[in-house]
This record gives sequence, C-alpha cells and structure tokens, in this order.
Amino acid sequence: MSSFDARRVRADTPALARIINGQRITYLDSGATSLPPRAVIEAMSRYYELRHANVHRSVFQTASEATATYEGARESVAHFINAPGGAGEVVFTKNTTESFNLLAKSWGEANLSEGDVVLLSEMEHHANIVPWFMLRERTGIEVRFIPVTDDFRLDLSSVDELMEDVKLVSVTAMSNVLGTINPVKELAATAHAHGALIAVDGAQSVAHDVTDVADLDIDFFAFSAHKMLGPTGIGVFWTRAEILDAMPPFLGGGGMIADVRLDGYSCAGGPTRFEAGTPPIAEAAGLGAAVRYLEGLGMANVAEHERALTGDALTRLGLEFEDRVRVIGPADTTHRGGVISLDVEGVHPHDVAQVLDQFGVCVRPGHHCAKPLMRRFSLPATVRASYGPYSLVRDTDVLIEGLRHAIEMFA
Repeated sequence: MSSFDARRVRADTPALARIINGQRITYLDSGATSLPPRAVIEAMSRYYELRHANVHRSVFQTASEATATYEGARESVAHFINAPGGAGEVVFTKNTTESFNLLAKSWGEANLSEGDVVLLSEMEHHANIVPWFMLRERTGIEVRFIPVTDDFRLDLSSVDELMEDVKLVSVTAMSNVLGTINPVKELAATAHAHGALIAVDGAQSVAHDVTDVADLDIDFFAFSAHKMLGPTGIGVFWTRAEILDAMPPFLGGGGMIADVRLDGYSCAGGPTRFEAGTPPIAEAAGLGAAVRYLEGLGMANVAEHERALTGDALTRLGLEFEDRVRVIGPADTTHRGGVISLDVEGVHPHDVAQVLDQFGVCVRPGHHCAKPLMRRFSLPATVRASYGPYSLVRDTDVLIEGLRHAIEMFA
C-alpha cells in the first residue's frame, strides 16, 4: 500500500492556504509553475540567513558552506535523473529555455552545418523551436517536424523517411498542451540507429514520473526547477560527459575559465565551463530541497496519484458537459499526464479563466507557448488545468462547478 498522501503534501505547501475571492485556492496551474513546499522555502532562507556567500571562490566557513550547498544540489539532481556520469554531467542554467539555447548555440554551432537536419515535433514548446530557427538563420540547417495525429499523438508512420540527414532529434517527453507522453525510449533507439543524437524537453515530465536518462538512452535532457516544486530562476541541462567535454562555452566571463592572459584564455572543465558569473546559489539550494522532497514522496507514487486524478477528471468532464467541453488531448491515461486543455464551446478561454478565478480556481488560458500546435488543431487558445502532487479530487469538483457556471453565463 502506497504511503503517498496528497493531503500531507498540501499541508506542506503554504500557498495552498491562500483565500481567493472568499474561497480556498484551487491551484490547477502546475504546468505553468508548481508550488514549493516549506522545505524548499526554508532551504533558500537558510542560505540567505546563514550561508550567504559566493561559491567556488573564498575559503571562509560560510563560503565553503555555500559551495557545499550548491554542489550538493548538483549531486541531488544527478541522482534524481540517474545521470550515469554523476554530478559532472549536470549544468545549472536559468531555465529550460536557456538550456535549449545552450544546446543550439554550443553543441549546435560546433556540430551542425548547412544541409544537416534537426528533427522536432509539432507539439513542441517554443523553447524547443525558436533556438533551432535561430541556428538555421546562422548556419543554414534544416528544421523538420514530426506531425501530430488527430488523436494527439506523434505520427511516427514515416519516421524513417523523416530521419534522412538528421543529426539531432529534439522532442518533448510530455506535451504541455496535450498531456501526451511521447515514446522517448523508442525515439532514442530510432535516432541512434540513424546516427543521430536525441535531446529531450523534460520540463513537463520530470516532476510527474520517474526519470532515468540512462535507461532512456538519451543524449541531452533539459528541465526547470519551478516545474518540480522548486524555485524560479534555475534550470538543468544534462548531457553525457564525453559530449559535454567537447562542447564550447556558451557564455564568457568569471567562473568559467581556467586561465586568462592578455593573449587569450582557457576554459574550465565540466559543468563549470557553462556557468559563467555568480550562479543562482539560493535557487540551487531550493532545487536540491525540491529533489529530496520529491524523492521522499516517490515519483512512482506521484505518477499513480496524478494518473488517477486525470482519469477521474476526463470521465467526469465527458459525463457532465458532453459536447460542450472538448478535451484537447488523449482520451485515456495510458500515454498522457495530468495536463488537461479544454475548448469550451462558445466561450473564449480567457473568459473561462476569469469565471474560474471567481471560484478561486487557478488555470491558464492561452496558446501555452505552442503556437504551431494550436494552429495544427485550428485553435486560438485553450484553457488548461494541470495537476501536481498536492492536487485532490475536490480540486476537480471546484473546476467542474466553475465550468458549469461559465457555460451558463455565456449560454
């Protein structure tokens, strides 16, 4: 029997005590950003209160403690994703978007040239599209897309043809709009069989199920702390040590060098080469605490909990609203996560969100930084509800009550 208890997670999460419009907050926007538990907030406070010093520089005690906290977070992340080379493969960035810019600018410019192809999918977040378009402008590479089927999954029927001249496949593990969980391990095998590498956007997946980069056999992995109960301002870029060691630096300045002379410079090794300047130290403390907290919950338990919530919500939405509310995503929970995008007939997503706010329900309306996907399904926007480990069935109760009211208002 699982020891996971979402009510305990809620009790650990101060933001869920907020009262919005006279009602207890119903937070269904974890896909945009998740809510940190006290353990994360306290870890960051401890750094500021007791260990506020720069890292990798001074030798006094608080500076040594700050460095230990920062590098300890790197160790925790490496363990969390099962990085085969350990902490030496984990680079701290600002967020997932910066991680993909690092990948395109550093590895991409060094390894791709005119005629080479980067294969994405139609369901990618802009973070995994725009950096490749920018690289295309600089180098003349081709950017190609795996289509999405009418039932919201990747169309892999012609993947071998799409793989011609591909040097990198770069796809999301889980769509931030559809909730679709993609067959990353299968895609990795396909990429490698064609002599290509594979990068994975883990922003939506890493906080909701077990992540094992070694088992997936992928080459690059990117995610953000704030999607996994951690703070904003810090993300992760992972790649295998032999790839990282061959990549040129992304930014230049202090911290990333081994030596600087009047005639040039030499770079530091490992992750340090990609972490120029003073890094996000307090944020790393928070990320380390978030990782430990999630490991305490058990990621398989989190996945089981959110899968049950999602299945219940999909069933009830269908029964309650029939054709008035359309779910833009897979109809079952076999290959989908706890992201539910809705198209409410006759009601603009922003109007739906404003009505829901009156019930204390937090959802996100918009294109979700996935405009190509929106165009694929002829949608200007959707209203998106997304679950986290602190979510309960009663959150769905309030969501449905608010949706019913929105439909009645605009009928």
